[in-house]
Amino acid sequence: MRHLYFVDESGDLGWSLALPYGHGGSSRTLVIAALSLPARDQHRPERLMKELCLASRWDHRREKKWIHAPAKAKLHFARQAAQLAACHPQIRYHAIGVRKADVPPHLREEGNKLYSYMVRLLLAEDMSGHGFVDFVPDARSVKVGSGNSLHDYLSTWLGCDLGVSTSLRTSPTESRTSKCLQFTDMLAGVVHSHLEFSRSECFGILSPQIRFRHLSFIGGSQHDAILASARAML
Repeated sequence: MRHLYFVDESGDLGWSLALPYGHGGSSRTLVIAALSLPARDQHRPERLMKELCLASRWDHRREKKWIHAPAKAKLHFARQAAQLAACHPQIRYHAIGVRKADVPPHLREEGNKLYSYMVRLLLAEDMSGHGFVDFVPDARSVKVGSGNSLHDYLSTWLGCDLGVSTSLRTSPTESRTSKCLQFTDMLAGVVHSHLEFSRSECFGILSPQIRFRHLSFIGGSQHDAILASARAML
């Protein structure tokens, strides 16, 4: 049985931190989120996204993204996603967040370097527990020409560092064609809104179901820990 990992981010990979976010400046935090589930359960988050449009009267003609979602849709998503994971524990939510001001220069030089590093910290160990993995990042998150390097990076880490024989298939996909990626975008938005803006109502509802990791850089060395509670702030 193949295991699926859908990955998207919230925030940006820019480094203009002197100006306010949204007024010439970049986001202060970067969040990468993932939805993981057995292939047989893929229909469950897809169904939730379809129902979300009806329940919140969200225009079905628009791609479903957190940034465009009305407040009613955001709350409905948080409640239904929390219930989905509670009823089906094989469906898991993962997220990693970093305060960008703390990121060392060598990880800022090339945008996908930090992205790949965070994806590895977030998912490699979890992936190692499965024989066959489909890794589905949002195609817009992976720069042209770097998709193979991300795949190779994860494959090497799984085979050499973790010593497992996990078979990894990487398929960058446009989120407009995947309701599971749209689900993941909403998940990333829940966490990012909490960290970036302290808008935490949705996070408070969904956080008990999120396996959240805080990435920090202290004294030039990296310290990351899975927090006991995903409610902790960066």
